[in-house]
Amino acid sequence: MSIKSMDIRVEELRKKREQVMLGGGADKLDKHRASGKMTARERVDGLVDKGSFMETGLFAQHRATLFGMAGKETAADGVVTGSAAVHGRLVHVASQDFTVLGGSAGELHSTKVSEAMMQSLKTGSPFVFINDSGGARVQEGIDSLSGYGKVFYTNVMLSGAVPQISLICGPCAGGAAYSPALTDFIIQTRKAQMFITGPQVIKQVTGETVTADDLGGPDAHMAKSGVIHFIAEDDKEALLLCQKLLSFLPSNNLEDPPEMPGEYSCEPNPELATIVPVDGKKGYDVRDVILRIVDNGDFLEVQAGHAANIVIGFARICGRSIGIIANQPAVQAGVLDIDASSKGARFIRFCNAFNIPLVTLVDVPGFLPGVQQEYGGIIRHGAKMLFAYSAATVPKITVILRKAYGGAYLAMCCKDLGADRSYAWPTAEIAVMGAEGAAEIVFRKEISEATDKVGKRKEMIDQYREAFSNPFVAAGRRLVDDIIEPADTRKVIAQALEYLHTKRELRPGKKHGLMPL
Repeated sequence: MSIKSMDIRVEELRKKREQVMLGGGADKLDKHRASGKMTARERVDGLVDKGSFMETGLFAQHRATLFGMAGKETAADGVVTGSAAVHGRLVHVASQDFTVLGGSAGELHSTKVSEAMMQSLKTGSPFVFINDSGGARVQEGIDSLSGYGKVFYTNVMLSGAVPQISLICGPCAGGAAYSPALTDFIIQTRKAQMFITGPQVIKQVTGETVTADDLGGPDAHMAKSGVIHFIAEDDKEALLLCQKLLSFLPSNNLEDPPEMPGEYSCEPNPELATIVPVDGKKGYDVRDVILRIVDNGDFLEVQAGHAANIVIGFARICGRSIGIIANQPAVQAGVLDIDASSKGARFIRFCNAFNIPLVTLVDVPGFLPGVQQEYGGIIRHGAKMLFAYSAATVPKITVILRKAYGGAYLAMCCKDLGADRSYAWPTAEIAVMGAEGAAEIVFRKEISEATDKVGKRKEMIDQYREAFSNPFVAAGRRLVDDIIEPADTRKVIAQALEYLHTKRELRPGKKHGLMPL
């Protein structure tokens, strides 16, 4: 046998590479595109800076021999992994290839993913996992389960050390769904479904009939389960959302978020004084306040369709990334309930882990009363907010716009929960409860004995409101640092962020606190 020359070997390499790049084959790629989805490699190319992707494991192959797998070629074993740059910053990526055995996760498939994740951890860079898989590779049996275990374990190793973002661009079923659930943010496209057990299994076990989209589509996971954070119309929008999200985040927990060229003007904005009605019973959209405070009106809202009575998201003030938590008076008067508390607490914990300052805008009438809320554990879930804010050591700035009543006032990062700066607008009412309810308790005797009960009740309500439902009482007790004009809110927050930039706060040494999960 003659020895092949280098030229021949290089040519063979090129042909082999071209073959692997076709995934499950040209016909399957065309079918995939015809369904309105991008291929695994097109998704990677659409996410990262042009020419920056360095693939690892291109020629990886499974070692299964049972159930028709012996000698079966699986291009890159159904997942594209490697490193690249997004807007000039290092990221690691895994993108499942549905054209190769339905993107099913076998032993080597999952090993490639977990190795890419470990490279993220070693290099202190974000990890992005693009999911499009039919689930576990059943032909590999428990080896497939072992692979999932490696991925889940590595998800936890990365948690709080580097940002993890999951894109759900196709099916994500069974155990595969738990990896996205362990990451920080999930972006799901309209063509994707995610569930533990599919419609057929549910019908067999419980007799319930449901479509795949109603069970695990993006609307279900946004509005009902609260599992996902963003809905994208298609793959392209999902990739753009991922890029924008990454722009607000540091590469790892040892870095500050990147500073971007921003809007540096902090001139008074008179419009802010006209947005919030003085009458506490009237609603308004708190996002109108947010957009007038942040740079260029640019606010990336997170979980916009879930627990809409609280608003969370990322923005910048004078180029600095911030996390915003705000009550939403336009929905249920901005009350805190089970879902809002869990939504807010999780976001607070993320921002604290990655050195993102917290700006809290308060207009809250209290926790939602009701039998179902109590049975559902509002005490436990509400305590998550108290825990998250108290445990956070990043700069914490609170602005009380209007109502701040009872335990909900405390849960929205009051001074006693460690707010570094607490400000109030002149419309702020800080009290144990609203004047109407308080007057009924404090002045019950006077009202019941009065000839004109309606008039006396109004008099007592006004008296209580004058005495307690204004920011000056709280300011007098140093529970509010200053009472500010609405027009100056952006300037005040920007200045506080500048002065708190070098904040350091030590906590007792321990493994971790025990959050009421």
